[in-house]
Amino acid sequence: MKRGAYASISGATTQATGAMNAIKDYILLSHLQPGDPLPTESQLCETLGVSRSSVREAVRTLTALDIVEVRHGHGMFVGQVSMRPMVESLVFRGLLKPGDDYRSLREVVEVRRTLDTALTDAVLEAWREREDAEIDAIVDEMEALAARGETFTDQDRGFHRMLLAPVPNQLFAHLMEALWAIHTMTVPMLDAPHPDDIVKTANAHRAMLQAARAGDAEAYREAVVAHYEPLMAALHPDRHQ
Repeated sequence: MKRGAYASISGATTQATGAMNAIKDYILLSHLQPGDPLPTESQLCETLGVSRSSVREAVRTLTALDIVEVRHGHGMFVGQVSMRPMVESLVFRGLLKPGDDYRSLREVVEVRRTLDTALTDAVLEAWREREDAEIDAIVDEMEALAARGETFTDQDRGFHRMLLAPVPNQLFAHLMEALWAIHTMTVPMLDAPHPDDIVKTANAHRAMLQAARAGDAEAYREAVVAHYEPLMAALHPDRHQ
Protein backbone atom coordinates (compact mmCIF):
# COMPACT_ATOMS: atom_id res chain seq x y z
CA MET A 1 0.00 0.00 0.00
CA LYS A 2 1.28 3.43 -0.90
CA ARG A 3 2.10 5.84 1.88
CA GLY A 4 -0.49 8.36 0.68
CA ALA A 5 -3.23 5.73 0.67
CA TYR A 6 -2.28 4.63 4.20
CA ALA A 7 -2.41 8.22 5.40
CA SER A 8 -5.84 8.60 3.82
CA ILE A 9 -7.20 5.51 5.58
CA SER A 10 -5.60 6.58 8.87
CA GLY A 11 -7.15 10.03 8.54
CA ALA A 12 -10.59 8.57 7.82
CA THR A 13 -10.29 6.30 10.86
CA THR A 14 -9.30 9.23 13.05
CA GLN A 15 -12.28 11.26 11.82
CA ALA A 16 -14.67 8.36 12.46
CA THR A 17 -13.23 7.89 15.96
CA GLY A 18 -13.66 11.60 16.60
CA ALA A 19 -17.26 11.42 15.40
CA MET A 20 -17.90 8.39 17.60
CA ASN A 21 -16.56 10.19 20.67
CA ALA A 22 -18.56 13.29 19.76
CA ILE A 23 -21.79 11.28 19.55
CA LYS A 24 -21.11 9.69 22.93
CA ASP A 25 -20.41 13.12 24.42
CA TYR A 26 -23.64 14.41 22.88
CA ILE A 27 -25.62 11.61 24.54
CA LEU A 28 -24.02 12.30 27.92
CA LEU A 29 -24.22 16.09 27.79
CA SER A 30 -27.85 15.91 26.63
CA HIS A 31 -28.65 13.53 29.50
CA LEU A 32 -30.24 11.07 27.08
CA GLN A 33 -31.38 7.65 28.26
CA PRO A 34 -31.76 4.29 26.47
CA GLY A 35 -34.57 4.54 23.94
CA ASP A 36 -34.37 8.34 23.57
CA PRO A 37 -34.24 9.60 19.97
CA LEU A 38 -31.03 10.94 18.47
CA PRO A 39 -30.74 13.68 15.82
CA THR A 40 -30.79 12.64 12.19
CA GLU A 41 -27.59 11.90 10.33
CA SER A 42 -27.66 15.37 8.72
CA GLN A 43 -28.29 17.06 12.06
CA LEU A 44 -25.39 15.21 13.65
CA CYS A 45 -23.08 16.31 10.84
CA GLU A 46 -24.10 19.92 11.39
CA THR A 47 -24.11 19.81 15.20
CA LEU A 48 -20.83 17.95 15.55
CA GLY A 49 -19.08 19.53 12.59
CA VAL A 50 -18.06 16.22 11.02
CA SER A 51 -18.57 14.64 7.61
CA ARG A 52 -21.46 12.36 6.71
CA SER A 53 -19.12 9.44 6.04
CA SER A 54 -17.56 9.86 9.49
CA VAL A 55 -20.98 9.91 11.15
CA ARG A 56 -22.04 6.76 9.28
CA GLU A 57 -18.88 4.91 10.29
CA ALA A 58 -19.27 6.09 13.89
CA VAL A 59 -22.91 4.98 13.99
CA ARG A 60 -21.98 1.52 12.67
CA THR A 61 -19.43 1.11 15.45
CA LEU A 62 -21.72 2.46 18.15
CA THR A 63 -24.51 0.17 16.95
CA ALA A 64 -22.21 -2.83 17.32
CA LEU A 65 -21.46 -1.66 20.87
CA ASP A 66 -25.21 -1.29 21.61
CA ILE A 67 -24.74 2.42 22.34
CA VAL A 68 -26.82 3.46 19.32
CA GLU A 69 -29.83 1.66 17.86
CA VAL A 70 -30.91 2.25 14.28
CA ARG A 71 -34.58 1.58 13.58
CA HIS A 72 -35.08 1.62 9.83
CA GLY A 73 -37.84 4.00 8.89
CA HIS A 74 -37.88 5.56 12.36
CA GLY A 75 -34.40 6.97 12.93
CA MET A 76 -31.63 6.57 15.48
CA PHE A 77 -32.02 6.10 19.20
CA VAL A 78 -29.83 5.63 22.25
CA GLY A 79 -29.16 1.91 22.59
CA GLN A 80 -29.59 -0.23 25.67
CA VAL A 81 -25.83 -0.04 26.40
CA SER A 82 -25.98 -3.68 27.41
CA MET A 83 -23.18 -6.21 27.73
CA ARG A 84 -24.36 -8.04 24.61
CA PRO A 85 -21.17 -7.21 22.65
CA MET A 86 -19.06 -8.71 25.44
CA VAL A 87 -21.25 -11.81 25.51
CA GLU A 88 -20.99 -12.36 21.77
CA SER A 89 -17.24 -11.76 21.81
CA LEU A 90 -16.63 -14.25 24.62
CA VAL A 91 -18.85 -16.88 23.02
CA PHE A 92 -17.03 -16.46 19.71
CA ARG A 93 -13.70 -16.67 21.56
CA GLY A 94 -14.75 -20.07 22.85
CA LEU A 95 -15.73 -21.26 19.39
CA LEU A 96 -12.27 -20.29 18.10
CA LYS A 97 -10.67 -22.87 20.42
CA PRO A 98 -11.89 -26.23 19.07
CA GLY A 99 -9.20 -28.20 20.93
CA ASP A 100 -11.02 -27.83 24.25
CA ASP A 101 -14.71 -27.09 23.82
CA TYR A 102 -15.20 -26.83 27.56
CA ARG A 103 -12.35 -24.56 28.57
CA SER A 104 -14.16 -21.28 27.84
CA LEU A 105 -17.29 -22.48 29.59
CA ARG A 106 -15.23 -23.58 32.62
CA GLU A 107 -13.71 -20.12 32.74
CA VAL A 108 -17.16 -18.50 32.62
CA VAL A 109 -18.43 -20.72 35.43
CA GLU A 110 -15.30 -20.02 37.50
CA VAL A 111 -15.84 -16.26 37.12
CA ARG A 112 -19.52 -16.60 38.05
CA ARG A 113 -18.61 -18.61 41.15
CA THR A 114 -15.94 -16.09 42.12
CA LEU A 115 -18.38 -13.19 41.74
CA ASP A 116 -21.07 -15.00 43.73
CA THR A 117 -18.58 -15.66 46.53
CA ALA A 118 -17.22 -12.11 46.49
CA LEU A 119 -20.76 -10.75 46.83
CA THR A 120 -21.44 -12.68 50.03
CA ASP A 121 -21.42 -9.68 52.37
CA ALA A 122 -23.50 -7.52 50.01
CA VAL A 123 -26.11 -10.25 49.52
CA LEU A 124 -26.32 -10.96 53.25
CA GLU A 125 -26.80 -7.28 54.01
CA ALA A 126 -29.56 -7.02 51.40
CA TRP A 127 -31.37 -10.24 52.35
CA ARG A 128 -31.00 -10.50 56.12
CA GLU A 129 -34.53 -11.38 57.38
CA ARG A 130 -35.93 -10.19 54.03
CA GLU A 131 -39.11 -11.89 52.82
CA ASP A 132 -39.97 -12.28 49.15
CA ALA A 133 -42.68 -14.71 48.09
CA GLU A 134 -41.60 -14.59 44.44
CA ILE A 135 -38.08 -15.90 45.02
CA ASP A 136 -39.45 -18.53 47.43
CA ALA A 137 -41.82 -19.70 44.72
CA ILE A 138 -38.94 -19.98 42.24
CA VAL A 139 -36.94 -22.13 44.66
CA ASP A 140 -39.99 -24.36 45.20
CA GLU A 141 -40.38 -24.69 41.44
CA MET A 142 -36.70 -25.57 40.95
CA GLU A 143 -36.90 -28.30 43.57
CA ALA A 144 -40.11 -29.69 42.08
CA LEU A 145 -38.57 -29.83 38.61
CA ALA A 146 -35.38 -31.39 39.98
CA ALA A 147 -37.39 -34.09 41.76
CA ARG A 148 -38.79 -35.05 38.33
CA GLY A 149 -35.31 -35.06 36.81
CA GLU A 150 -36.01 -31.90 34.82
CA THR A 151 -33.68 -28.92 34.46
CA PHE A 152 -34.70 -25.40 35.46
CA THR A 153 -32.70 -22.94 33.37
CA ASP A 154 -35.26 -20.13 33.40
CA GLN A 155 -35.89 -20.47 37.12
CA ASP A 156 -32.16 -20.51 37.85
CA ARG A 157 -31.68 -17.29 35.92
CA GLY A 158 -34.64 -15.67 37.65
CA PHE A 159 -33.33 -16.69 41.07
CA HIS A 160 -29.95 -15.04 40.57
CA ARG A 161 -31.51 -11.93 39.05
CA MET A 162 -33.82 -11.52 42.06
CA LEU A 163 -31.07 -12.35 44.54
CA LEU A 164 -28.90 -9.51 43.25
CA ALA A 165 -31.74 -7.03 42.60
CA PRO A 166 -31.54 -5.38 46.07
CA VAL A 167 -27.72 -5.20 46.02
CA PRO A 168 -26.84 -1.48 45.64
CA ASN A 169 -24.07 -1.96 43.04
CA GLN A 170 -26.05 -3.09 40.00
CA LEU A 171 -22.95 -3.59 37.86
CA PHE A 172 -22.58 -6.95 39.58
CA ALA A 173 -26.07 -7.92 38.47
CA HIS A 174 -25.32 -6.87 34.89
CA LEU A 175 -22.06 -8.84 34.89
CA MET A 176 -23.77 -11.94 36.24
CA GLU A 177 -26.53 -11.60 33.65
CA ALA A 178 -23.93 -11.35 30.88
CA LEU A 179 -22.05 -14.39 32.17
CA TRP A 180 -25.32 -16.27 32.42
CA ALA A 181 -26.09 -15.45 28.80
CA ILE A 182 -22.70 -16.88 27.77
CA HIS A 183 -23.42 -19.96 29.84
CA THR A 184 -26.81 -20.60 28.22
CA MET A 185 -25.37 -20.10 24.72
CA THR A 186 -22.56 -22.62 25.21
CA VAL A 187 -23.97 -25.18 27.64
CA PRO A 188 -25.82 -27.19 24.91
CA MET A 189 -22.50 -28.89 24.14
CA LEU A 190 -22.68 -30.61 27.50
CA ASP A 191 -24.20 -34.02 28.07
CA ALA A 192 -27.53 -34.17 29.90
CA PRO A 193 -26.96 -33.55 33.63
CA HIS A 194 -27.27 -36.46 36.07
CA PRO A 195 -30.55 -36.42 38.06
CA ASP A 196 -28.65 -36.31 41.36
CA ASP A 197 -26.72 -33.26 40.17
CA ILE A 198 -29.97 -31.50 39.28
CA VAL A 199 -31.30 -32.10 42.81
CA LYS A 200 -28.03 -30.95 44.41
CA THR A 201 -28.08 -27.72 42.41
CA ALA A 202 -31.72 -27.00 43.29
CA ASN A 203 -31.06 -27.63 46.98
CA ALA A 204 -28.01 -25.34 46.84
CA HIS A 205 -30.23 -22.46 45.74
CA ARG A 206 -32.44 -22.90 48.80
CA ALA A 207 -29.35 -23.13 51.01
CA MET A 208 -28.02 -19.86 49.53
CA LEU A 209 -31.29 -18.07 50.21
CA GLN A 210 -31.64 -19.45 53.74
CA ALA A 211 -28.04 -18.53 54.59
CA ALA A 212 -28.51 -15.03 53.20
CA ARG A 213 -31.61 -14.47 55.30
CA ALA A 214 -29.88 -15.85 58.38
CA GLY A 215 -26.81 -13.66 57.81
CA ASP A 216 -24.57 -16.75 57.81
CA ALA A 217 -21.61 -15.92 55.55
CA GLU A 218 -19.88 -19.28 55.91
CA ALA A 219 -23.03 -21.22 55.06
CA TYR A 220 -23.68 -18.93 52.10
CA ARG A 221 -20.19 -19.51 50.66
CA GLU A 222 -20.57 -23.27 51.15
CA ALA A 223 -23.89 -23.16 49.32
CA VAL A 224 -22.30 -21.22 46.43
CA VAL A 225 -19.61 -23.91 46.10
CA ALA A 226 -22.27 -26.63 46.21
CA HIS A 227 -24.27 -24.75 43.56
CA TYR A 228 -21.43 -24.85 41.02
CA GLU A 229 -19.83 -28.16 42.01
CA PRO A 230 -21.90 -30.44 39.72
CA LEU A 231 -21.37 -28.16 36.73
CA MET A 232 -17.64 -27.83 37.33
CA ALA A 233 -17.38 -31.62 37.63
CA ALA A 234 -19.23 -32.01 34.32
CA LEU A 235 -16.78 -29.61 32.68
CA HIS A 236 -13.61 -31.24 34.03
CA PRO A 237 -11.25 -32.22 31.16
CA ASP A 238 -10.79 -35.78 32.48
CA ARG A 239 -14.50 -36.43 32.05
CA HIS A 240 -14.30 -35.84 28.30
CA GLN A 241 -11.13 -37.70 27.41
